[in-house]
Amino acid sequence: MKKFILILFIACAPNPNSVEVVGKETYLDLMEKQFQIIDVRTPTEYQEGHIDNALNVDFKSADFIKNISKFDKNKTLLIYCRSGNRSGRASKIMDSLGFTKIYDLEGGFMNW
Repeated sequence: MKKFILILFIACAPNPNSVEVVGKETYLDLMEKQFQIIDVRTPTEYQEGHIDNALNVDFKSADFIKNISKFDKNKTLLIYCRSGNRSGRASKIMDSLGFTKIYDLEGGFMNW
């Protein structure tokens, strides 16, 4: 029984390698690979300026999980917010939903 619980726990545990916080230079290199970019700031923040080709999925929205779940969990995603706080929390949620690879911009849009 203990082995079964351990196997179940390992199978359901988040992937520690699915989220990586990267600096601007690495983020720029990843953008060249045409990965989807997601801005998790509010629509107002997004309208004030955003990274080219980024889609806005508001982390503060009640529908965040529903909206983020529409993306392919097996594709690499680039994510950012204003400072790195919301995108860090969003990345953890996405990891728990089964997303396999997420790159989070260190320092967020303020570092852009």
